[in-house]
Amino acid sequence: MDYSASNNMVWNVVIQFGYIAAVILIANFVRQKFSLVRKSMMPVAVLAGFLLLIAKYIGIAKINQDFMEILTYHGIALGFIAMSLRVPDKAMQEAQKGAGFKSGAVIVSTYMVQGVTGLIITILLGYTIMPKMFKAAGLLLPMGYGQGPGQANNIGASYQSLGFEGGHSFGLAIAAMGYVIACVVGVIMLNILRKHGRMRKDAVQDEVYTADFFHSKDEMPISESIDKLSVQLAMIVLVYVVTYLVSRGITSGISAISEGLAGTVNTLIWGFNFIIGSALAMLLRVILEKLRAGKIIERQYQNNYLLNRLSGLFFDMMIVAGIAGINIEDIRGLVLPFILLTVVGAITTWIHLTRVCKAVYKDYYYEGLISMFGMLTGTISSGVILLREIDPGMKTPAANNLVTGSSFGILLGAPVLVLVGLAPKSNLLCFVTLVLAAIYLAVLLFLIYKVGNRKAR
Repeated sequence: MDYSASNNMVWNVVIQFGYIAAVILIANFVRQKFSLVRKSMMPVAVLAGFLLLIAKYIGIAKINQDFMEILTYHGIALGFIAMSLRVPDKAMQEAQKGAGFKSGAVIVSTYMVQGVTGLIITILLGYTIMPKMFKAAGLLLPMGYGQGPGQANNIGASYQSLGFEGGHSFGLAIAAMGYVIACVVGVIMLNILRKHGRMRKDAVQDEVYTADFFHSKDEMPISESIDKLSVQLAMIVLVYVVTYLVSRGITSGISAISEGLAGTVNTLIWGFNFIIGSALAMLLRVILEKLRAGKIIERQYQNNYLLNRLSGLFFDMMIVAGIAGINIEDIRGLVLPFILLTVVGAITTWIHLTRVCKAVYKDYYYEGLISMFGMLTGTISSGVILLREIDPGMKTPAANNLVTGSSFGILLGAPVLVLVGLAPKSNLLCFVTLVLAAIYLAVLLFLIYKVGNRKAR
């Protein structure tokens, strides 16, 4: 085999990781040396992502777009598998009860807010200054902001085939801008919270850790023949391989039943693979607990400290790759609707979340708000990266709510797929879609304020 530089397959991955490693170190140095950057609370990974994005556009770094998208895709799943393998304490389990359904309602109600906002904007533009505007294009706002680049890509391409010129690029551009807004606006909000003393003490002060924080007495000993970190990584990778096999089995089964259904559902399954991975990780955690209870195994194999570090690694790499993979050219000739949708969409998303998160996350309102805003404008990874600034030890259930809420969101969000397919068929049906989205939003708000209203501790 040729191991020289002429073999691109051998060295390309190393070079791409080298770019990421370089900008992370540079960003960390900048944050440590410049108080203005440090006080801004911008996460190192976010700063590194923007540095790499600039380097890409000025020609310093030759970024492989496909590699960055792949790294972002796999990083989400690996990060959440690591988090889901952690052994929860009793306080976390108690706080998590019933949060999945309520978080799912929060997520899908935000889709509806974004959909209503987007349709109002594009319908108004279509009947005023932009008569050629594809009126259903407003639904690309919840696709790009709420569901991420995968769905924005798919629905945008679908709308393009129905007459929306540039729909594919427009959807991806909204998803990319949502990622930027999640990072930039999220950092601004973090600074405001800090200024007003709304952050938990452990988010702004160093803690004194004891040995129990790094290793509990029930775990496998440090002096084993295999490194404890290797065991954590092996469990994560094994769960992810099973995730692939399960996802492949489900999608193959759906394809065998109905090709039409497969065209819609299979994309969602692969796009939300982190949910399947998290569920399988939780299953493995339960199995290991049962094996210990039955005296079949004697030690706890998970180490929460190392799993936190690994999830942080995956999320950091993913954030850098996600920002670096943004294509600015995608907005092209749709600047006005793009600006209106992204700006107004961000404002309405924030206002809506400040209301519903206060009803659902009474015990950890700000953590819930920041993480949900990060996810529902960018991706689940941007939600986590913002949360780590306000809850670095992941002591609240906010991070887990992103996963469990997304699971319930798939069920509660089923009508979204119907609305997305209905709107572009005619102008009348576009108006009907707007009304139906508003009605479903009212139903979800009723569920949130009725089911999610519990007393704070």
